[in-house]
Amino acid sequence: MKKSITSFVIFFLIFNAAIILSGCSNKNSQPISDTQFALDTYCTITIYDKAPKKVLDDGFKAIRDVEDKMSVAIKGSEVNQINENAGVRPVKVSPDTFYVIKKAVHFSNVEKGYFDITVGPIVKLWNIGTDKARVPSPEEIKAKLPLVSYKNIILDEKNMTIMLKNKGMSIDLGGIAKGYAADKVAQVLKKEGVKHAIINLGGDVLTIGTKPDGRNWRIGIQTPFKPRGEYLGIVEVSNKAVVTSGVYERYFEKDGKLYHHILNPFTGYPADNHLYSVTIITDTSIDGDALSKIFVMGLEEGLKLAESLPGVQAIFVTDDKKVYITSGLKGNFKITDPEYSLMTR
Repeated sequence: MKKSITSFVIFFLIFNAAIILSGCSNKNSQPISDTQFALDTYCTITIYDKAPKKVLDDGFKAIRDVEDKMSVAIKGSEVNQINENAGVRPVKVSPDTFYVIKKAVHFSNVEKGYFDITVGPIVKLWNIGTDKARVPSPEEIKAKLPLVSYKNIILDEKNMTIMLKNKGMSIDLGGIAKGYAADKVAQVLKKEGVKHAIINLGGDVLTIGTKPDGRNWRIGIQTPFKPRGEYLGIVEVSNKAVVTSGVYERYFEKDGKLYHHILNPFTGYPADNHLYSVTIITDTSIDGDALSKIFVMGLEEGLKLAESLPGVQAIFVTDDKKVYITSGLKGNFKITDPEYSLMTR
């Protein structure tokens, strides 16, 4: 019974957060919405056009399809088959899985290796976000680090196969699959004629069109370590993905030190660079999800990279409660939490 109450509370908070984010005060919009647990988070789809419930159901089917193919938590998933055959043989996969892994390799190059889906062996050592979370020994980390290299992913587009070069390697798509799932939902909704909607996959927000009255959506940037729905600032967007990676999403504490889930693939430890979060605003959620891992690069290098990428904007929040934004967001980002300060560069 306690678990049911907890689930209801989480659902209530996230559902209402979606309402706040959308600015749903337009009584004529009559939105339809549903929330389900998938991809290890609560996912909400809210449609502001007249649409049958089947459209929502089809949207969640798209999410489940991505999860079934790409989750390492599902036995027999295509990603697990790739991992089980590391150093042995290539594995034929669906176009969806091939596309996501190919995209991941592309963004690994863009982000200079700070984003690397072959960090799976290190993720398993830490188990952050589970009841088995622990601090691995330096020897354990040192032993697994040689297995981490996206350059050892062998892609064969002609035969639609993927192989990991060395035994012991493993892929974890936790840093990109959720973004792809949001894009797939958007495809389903648009195919059914939806022109105004918000897809919120555990904080990965993708907007379709504008609000029904033609105004931009007002998206809140989560305040670190405060309850879901408390925002440090607001950005206005339409037809954009707003994706955040933050230290407050999954973490544990040991001997007074916080260990979060955003791992540095070069060191094997959680990134330690005085950042609380990085939010990426871009056209597609898969790009936003992957690029939000510039968190690992730190403020200076990450901001420089974000500025260099066309169609990409970013918000960096530091642990001393300062906020830095890319130049394209000037005039379109407003601080709402007085504890935080917008810095000029």
